[in-house]
Amino acid sequence: MPAKQQVAELRELSDEDLAKELEETYRELFTTRLQLTTRQLTNTAQPRKVRTKLAQIKTIQREREIAAISDAAAQPKEED
Repeated sequence: MPAKQQVAELRELSDEDLAKELEETYRELFTTRLQLTTRQLTNTAQPRKVRTKLAQIKTIQREREIAAISDAAAQPKEED
């Protein structure tokens, strides 16, 4: 799957689904590191791909966090 297409699919996920995807990716990273250490992993580029996906997910989460903060700051405050 091309990277741009994968990122586009990640951006379509809800915040909860993105958090689940992040957890699954951490588990996948652990598994690939374990397989690499025990020499069971044939594709040695896999850990790098998983770390890239992890970074993409975290970047999307941070973008959403920044957008929420800027939206909250842009809202006029109501004074009593």
